[in-house]
Amino acid sequence: MAQLLFQNARVVDPSQNLDAVCDVLCRDNQIAQTGRELRPDAATVFDASGLILAPGLVDLHTHLRDPGFTEKEDILTGCAAAAAGGVTTLCAMPNTRPACDTPETVRYVLEKAKQANARVLPVAAITKGLSGEELTDMQALAQSGACAFSDDGVPVATAALMAKALAESARLHLPIFAHTEDRSLSAGGIINDGKWSMRFGVGGIPNAAEDAGTAREIALLMNAPPGAHLHICHVSTAGSAALIADAKAKGLSVSAETCPHYFIFDENKLEARDADYRMNPPLRSAQDRAAIEKALLDGTLDVIATDHAPHTPAEKQDFLTAPNGVIGMETSFSASFTALVKTGKLSLSDLIQKMSCRPAEILGQGGGTLRAGARADLILIDENERWTVDVEKLHGKSKNCVFKGCTLQSKVKLTVLGGRIVYNELV
Repeated sequence: MAQLLFQNARVVDPSQNLDAVCDVLCRDNQIAQTGRELRPDAATVFDASGLILAPGLVDLHTHLRDPGFTEKEDILTGCAAAAAGGVTTLCAMPNTRPACDTPETVRYVLEKAKQANARVLPVAAITKGLSGEELTDMQALAQSGACAFSDDGVPVATAALMAKALAESARLHLPIFAHTEDRSLSAGGIINDGKWSMRFGVGGIPNAAEDAGTAREIALLMNAPPGAHLHICHVSTAGSAALIADAKAKGLSVSAETCPHYFIFDENKLEARDADYRMNPPLRSAQDRAAIEKALLDGTLDVIATDHAPHTPAEKQDFLTAPNGVIGMETSFSASFTALVKTGKLSLSDLIQKMSCRPAEILGQGGGTLRAGARADLILIDENERWTVDVEKLHGKSKNCVFKGCTLQSKVKLTVLGGRIVYNELV
């Protein structure tokens, strides 16, 4: 019976309102016990003095590019990056080739992920081929193992189709992950509609594109059957945050995420014309950045996700023609800690809540806790370590990291997935 014992760690588990120095024992693939001076027989012992022990992170929004785009990333390399960043469970978005719109593709992802260093939960497409024309067989996708539904990468084309998807998802008790964008407003845009789009003479993506998309999905949720849950992806504007706050005040079943780049950077990063700072939605104004940070701190935004979106260096060479997207799983915790916890804006417990406990709760598939009997998904963190992001040392295939060259504080030192050590910097 394999046992891991972590001694003298500062254990931070918001699911139990726990923040104390104690020991954690894992037996086989479960948390067996948390307490003081545990002394089991035949355990592999780690002295975790001075380190933080927390539930493994849960990333609701990643793109693993597998199947079909494995020159950018694949399930195994993406999960290696996840493990290095403390992510033990991740949701893989469906914009692959073929799209994850059939039970066969869901099963492909799940089968390949059996060998991976993170737990992969496939998000299935809402419409066939992500084309916005016809709903997928959502029941068959759910039965094959899909954890949620989304057309992420593009919004669902019509309100009528999204209304049907919300109704079906309510019946299946699985969430809808919404990419909120009115493409009639954003068409042709490659960066935020603002001073840099004007200076560069390129198409801009206005706040109204996201805000209108968010308003549509919330209006549909107001009229959806009981049991529907709407999760709004990658929130970047003050307007969307305000709409979400209002929806929550009305008691609607809505949750929302943002990404570290939206509360740390603003559109001024684009001055260098570096495509590694291009993503959709784009980096917004300084006022939007401040509003997203405020919405995160006051709980309007429940979750910090990454929207990890790998592209090859060749694709990212040209600022004007590069595809949108940045990678983020290896830097998300450290960047968030540096911006929010180190500055005293957010407690460490609240950060773990937003990166582990709350996303696990939205999915309803375990994780996000160190309670006895739970899966042994956990991380050890050195909150005092400072490190500079070197893209050549990252574990995924792609290098389009928005935090390249940044010096961050806190580092994941060890990751345990289901009782198995999948990343270890302690040796």
